[in-house]
Amino acid sequence: MIPIQVSQAPVITGQIVSVGDGDTITIKTSNGNITVRLACIDAPERNQSGGKEAAQRLTAILPKGMSVKVTPVDKDQYGRTVGIVVTTQNINQQLVQEGLAWVYEAYINKCQNIATPLRQAQKVAKEKRVGLWSQSNPCPPWDYRKNQCVTASPVPVPNQQKKCDPSYPDFCIPPAPPDLNCGDIPQRRFRVLQPDPHKFDRDKDGIGCES
Repeated sequence: MIPIQVSQAPVITGQIVSVGDGDTITIKTSNGNITVRLACIDAPERNQSGGKEAAQRLTAILPKGMSVKVTPVDKDQYGRTVGIVVTTQNINQQLVQEGLAWVYEAYINKCQNIATPLRQAQKVAKEKRVGLWSQSNPCPPWDYRKNQCVTASPVPVPNQQKKCDPSYPDFCIPPAPPDLNCGDIPQRRFRVLQPDPHKFDRDKDGIGCES
């Protein structure tokens, strides 16, 4: 695991009371129990694919009574402490590296000191296709919470090889020209095969129009 450095913010020490889900814990401190949301990562929801596995793994990593240190970076809308959780290693980073959570890019500015290691951990997890990345098209929890996860299924089209580009097997997308952008089509997060003439898959991870 890539070594990291965290900012010199006031650190909270405590013991694990319980694990709520794949990115939420409750700890006992000298001032009472507090709920901590792991910063800058987002694990699948409990009723989402991979959610139970993420919660089970976090429970195994952080058993009840284990001592932890939390570097707070924010408070969320529910009043929870948002922070970086450390035992002998950075737990936020470990979950991403094991393919149990995404880097939460919408809030990565809260974690500037570990942004690069988090992104590198996710890159490694994707390359190894571990955890959620073993799925062909995993849906991020922020999309799941908005009911924006769409399971693509192939659409039979007559003479598909002539009218539909084979780089996009789950939808009928016409070949270039003209060149299309993500804003020109309604589909999101679909499989892309090379050579990808429309360049929907800019980062070449096999998924087009991810945002």
